Amino acid sequence: MSTPEPRPERVTHALVRDVRLPGDLGTLALVTLDNGLDHTKPTTLGPQGIAELHAALRTQQERAAAGEIAAVAVTGKPYYLAAGADLLQVAGVRTRDAALALGRGGHDAYRLLGEMGVPTFAFVNGAALGGGFEVALNCDYRTAAADVRALALPETGLGLVPGWGGAYLVPRLVGIEKAVEVVLTRPAANKPFTAAQAAAIGLVDVVLDPADFLEESVRWAAGVLRGDVTVERRPLDDAATWSAVVDAARARLDAVVHGSRPAPGRALDLMAAARDADKDAAFAAEDEALADLILSDEMRASVYAFGLVQGGKKPTGAPDPALARRVTRVGVVGAGLMASQIALLFAQRLGVPVVMRDLDEARVEQGLAAVRSSVERLVSTGRMPADTGARIASQVTGSTSIDVFADCDLVIEAVTEVLDLKKRVFAELEDVIAPDAVLATNTSALSVTRMAADLRHPERVVGLHFFNPVAAMPLVEVVKAEQTSDEALATGFAVAAKLRKTAVLVKDRPGFVVNRLLVLLLGIIVDAVEKGTPVEVADRALDPLGLPMPPFELFDLVGPAVGLHVLTSLREDLGDRFPRSPGLEKLVADGTTVVTPAPAKGLPKRVDPAVQAVFDAAREVEPLDPPLDEAGVLDAVLTALAVEIGHMLDEGVVTTPQQIDLCMILGAGWGFHLGGITPYLDRTGYSEKVLGRRLLPEGLADVPTA
Repeated sequence: MSTPEPRPERVTHALVRDVRLPGDLGTLALVTLDNGLDHTKPTTLGPQGIAELHAALRTQQERAAAGEIAAVAVTGKPYYLAAGADLLQVAGVRTRDAALALGRGGHDAYRLLGEMGVPTFAFVNGAALGGGFEVALNCDYRTAAADVRALALPETGLGLVPGWGGAYLVPRLVGIEKAVEVVLTRPAANKPFTAAQAAAIGLVDVVLDPADFLEESVRWAAGVLRGDVTVERRPLDDAATWSAVVDAARARLDAVVHGSRPAPGRALDLMAAARDADKDAAFAAEDEALADLILSDEMRASVYAFGLVQGGKKPTGAPDPALARRVTRVGVVGAGLMASQIALLFAQRLGVPVVMRDLDEARVEQGLAAVRSSVERLVSTGRMPADTGARIASQVTGSTSIDVFADCDLVIEAVTEVLDLKKRVFAELEDVIAPDAVLATNTSALSVTRMAADLRHPERVVGLHFFNPVAAMPLVEVVKAEQTSDEALATGFAVAAKLRKTAVLVKDRPGFVVNRLLVLLLGIIVDAVEKGTPVEVADRALDPLGLPMPPFELFDLVGPAVGLHVLTSLREDLGDRFPRSPGLEKLVADGTTVVTPAPAKGLPKRVDPAVQAVFDAAREVEPLDPPLDEAGVLDAVLTALAVEIGHMLDEGVVTTPQQIDLCMILGAGWGFHLGGITPYLDRTGYSEKVLGRRLLPEGLADVPTA
């Protein structure tokens, strides 16, 4: 399999025009970054674009020295200042010399903004991410439009560092504590700053009305030049404060990242040195870090993952959208945790009436109360206007009568994961709903085909597997049963799109993608404990992967009883690759606490040592001598995952390994640095050792060997 070639650079041009400053202050040279395409093709910066920006800024520097201009400003095309470096061009770099040249080229261009000889301004009119935001950071002053909602340095989440000045400039601009948030914490949570949030910590200087943003920015710049506007800069943090914050951040990285990826640590090293380094030394250190990381597998996997997420908006295998049933009213069977979350999401995103039905008034009222509580929380935190909240809450109603579903276009069941119960629900619904209404199930592992088998119209049934928490998790597994019609399937995809979810088409096989792999992983972990591995050793075994949480914390999140139920179900369907665990059975029966509280917010919850006694008491096999250590448990997990992925591809659960990776990223929260799972299995040799082949072409998600 050959290494894929990067696409040609989509060049961003630096277009310069002169603007007369008010009050006879002279001329402002306005540089607009524009790739000549509409807002669906964000402005990005590759080598050619950087070279063009460098030439344009060098010309302005010469003009400033000649007294022809009084200031320089940089802005962007509508909706974007710039969305960062062109990642496909970065991923196309093959040598360290080329990687160094990329870093140095950006620094050479950007530092002109801080060495222009006249004041420089960034007029941030839209999204400014990564290298795009660093354009603004290198300027002397920054304005931002009030409607800008994406200001960030996401590089550490993509296997890189802010390498064009960000690691040096941000801690000196906003202080080391806030810089850690900007460079490490926010990227890990994928939470960019709004313009107002950026202004609150000093990343931008003023927020202006977007209606006449450019004119207001020019007027504000004129005020700075006249001396009417003063921008206060915070003093540099003292050495003790700087060191204490860096030490605390490093301890947190050790506890969360476990060395699974190099980028966060390299970024922290750069910020640690930023207090005392001069610009030349700091920028040179950024170049070196960038060059190392560009040639890392973690960065290549991250770019691959980023591309999957972006491309996931056009789902593979989806039928013609024109076949989708129009949905004007939605029914939800059940009023429990998942049902109430689903009801709220449908009301919020589809803007249609939603009715929940459960067996008694108490359960219905509990579900409605959960919806109201969620809306009140959104309103109180400023994430939803009060009138919008009131409207959405009023759209969700409840009943104990099944007749309320008669005029629903889509009814989704979210009752207990028991096949006979779900079949009974569907049989009752078929006598009530309209002939062309679509039935959906939120089952996480059960057979949709068997669920629909006894219906008069099984073709109307489709699986829509949401993940908990429903509002936050971006994935929906759209399940095609044996008789699911294209109309029902198209409706599922159309609904997922309107809910702003990424939909992945999966075949009706046990556990689909995410739960099949996650539950297998947990099964292998508890099986190691059954065979004598101490629970604390097993709990640490997956740390090198840098997963969102340790295995026993994941058990705690899904609920040990739910985990046991799904593990048992998958074992019945798929065989003893999914091991039985008497210890887990006893743990559920006894209601034993699984994890201890997190030592601090954001740190992992580790397994409760008391769990060991439960497994010891229930053990039915002789322990291995010696038992598996951490490396042995990790090997067992990766081997099992490789085996299972081979089976899933052979069964046609999905058509490509890329779909498995997309599911693990969006449905399980696995980091970009893993690329999902298949890039990691490829680069660690498990794919070839277990399956006799790579899962992805060499160079697609790792550094090519040649």
